[in-house]
This record gives sequence, C-alpha cells and structure tokens, in this order.
Amino acid sequence: MPSVSAMTHCFPIRVYYEDTDMGGIVYYANYLKYIERARSDWVREMGIDQNRMRDAEGVVFAVRRVEADYLAPARFDDMLEVRTRTLAVTGARLVMEQQVLRGEDLLFAATVTIVCIAETGQPARLPANIRLILH
Repeated sequence: MPSVSAMTHCFPIRVYYEDTDMGGIVYYANYLKYIERARSDWVREMGIDQNRMRDAEGVVFAVRRVEADYLAPARFDDMLEVRTRTLAVTGARLVMEQQVLRGEDLLFAATVTIVCIAETGQPARLPANIRLILH
C-alpha cells in the first residue's frame, strides 16, 4: 500500500452561482476556498481529528504561504476536482501541491505551505503522529 504522501486525494466540487462574478466566472478568491475544503477533507480521511489535535496537543494547522497560478476560468455549474498531494514533510512544515481541474483541463495550481501554531500563536512542531502518517 502506498504511503499517504505518495497518494493524491481527489475532492469534487460544483461551481455555484454565488461562486461567480458578473461574467459567470469563478471569482479568484474562491479557488482558495476550494483548496481549503479539499485539504480539510484530506486531513479528515487520514484520520486526523483537528479538534482533538487542538484540545490534546494545543496546536492547529495554519497556512504559511500560498503560491498560486490561475490558468483558465471555471464557470457557473462546472464540475471541478481538487487534487491534493504532499510534496514535503519536515518537523515544522508540510508542503503540498493542489490543483483544480475541469475534466483533464488544469484551471488553477497552488503550492501551499502549512505549519502548526500553538494557542499563543507561536510556531510549533508538527505532532509526531501526523509526521508518521505523512511519511
């Protein structure tokens, strides 16, 4: 069985009217919402309970950096797929690639760096159990 880091998580999403601008094209900021939903689903499918992580370990995930490319427009009522895969895991950060596709057409691509922060807002190490799951 391949490791989670070698696998690609796929998350379907439909474009609703509220996601679009006056021209019927997905508003640029909504791609960030789409990839956030996909990451949350991916984490849940790995068996990581973010509420328990916050309560037991005192840490939460936070986006540190996003590098995004808008390649082609999505439109009202399109059926999209967000693909997520891990690029790197260190003691303090998780780097992933996320793509939004319509069929085989790549519409949006992002490299997202995730870190853990403590309740104080200070950086924290990724919990050991999460590093094990991702390696």
